[in-house]
Amino acid sequence: MTHALRLAARGLGNVWPNPAVGCVLVKDDQIVGRGWTQPGGRPHAERRALDQAGPRAAGATAYVTLEPCAHHGHTPPCASGLIAAGVARVVTALTDPDPRVSGKGHAMLRAAGIEVTEGVMAAEAARLNAGFLKRVTRGLPFVTLKLATTLDGRIATASGESRWITGAAARRHVHLLRLSHDAVLVGAGTARADDPDLTVRDMGVVRQPVRIVFDSRLSHRPDSRLGRTARENPVWMVHTAAAPPDARAAWAGTGAELIEVAATAARQVDATAALQALAARGLTRILCEGGGQLAASLVAGGLADDLASYQAGALIGADGRAGFAALGLAALAEAPRLTLREACGLGPDRYSLWSFPQS
Repeated sequence: MTHALRLAARGLGNVWPNPAVGCVLVKDDQIVGRGWTQPGGRPHAERRALDQAGPRAAGATAYVTLEPCAHHGHTPPCASGLIAAGVARVVTALTDPDPRVSGKGHAMLRAAGIEVTEGVMAAEAARLNAGFLKRVTRGLPFVTLKLATTLDGRIATASGESRWITGAAARRHVHLLRLSHDAVLVGAGTARADDPDLTVRDMGVVRQPVRIVFDSRLSHRPDSRLGRTARENPVWMVHTAAAPPDARAAWAGTGAELIEVAATAARQVDATAALQALAARGLTRILCEGGGQLAASLVAGGLADDLASYQAGALIGADGRAGFAALGLAALAEAPRLTLREACGLGPDRYSLWSFPQS
């Protein structure tokens, strides 16, 4: 199952709206087939493993990170494929919460006389597919906040200069992080100030992440780097009803997709409504590389799941721009307490991954 989970991780960022699944077929203490969900979500991991194994699948044990599907979609159910191949036993990590499956795959296998063992490495599998699970059960994507700061928590000087706080190794690691997410998100302020590209570079990417801007009035320039490349790699502009018709027409002309959502009392994009709209379009994992205001709104709304911190050994001081805008905390007890998941050095910088408390 550990091997199946590592295979499944190869699909992160490439398979939405599907889950990233891994499958390993073992017979006589040998791996006879393995597979993971392919870009775009097809073919499924089980199908890939069965095709690799061929007739050797008969009598084998299948280790699958998620319950095999039981419904007809673009392809026949994976549960049916395992039955037809003559697999003797299926070991799974998680039950698929999708109502089209939700135990039906396990039931099909058992009805065919196949031994089924559930719940093996369930916590690890749930962490891996947290985005898919959150979208199906809560209608929201998994959100990772990315933050590059100095030791005193500043993301830019008072004038807005931020290139480059961290070094080359940390910046390359950010591309690896983008690669494992379905989309990269920034706010209008960051888009205007940095004119970012937000693509993955130099990593053999198969499917570029969707590039998203929360921009209530569509103030970002259509002739920006995002606008000029919207037909090459997807750009989604999330705005409110306040966006002027000429700005809508200009952005539509670039090939970007326009998504109108509700506004907050401050006339900004409502983050909850926006994330719900993005999940409805199939996104499961979003990396937020926006500024302090967007990060604070996601934290305050209980919408952030992970924080990827890149910290440089530099100081800017109180006149620099903070990593987070005001969170409106009245007491220290109200401060969210994050859990450290991993940490390492990246050249002269320090990387750490933290998880927010589960709501």
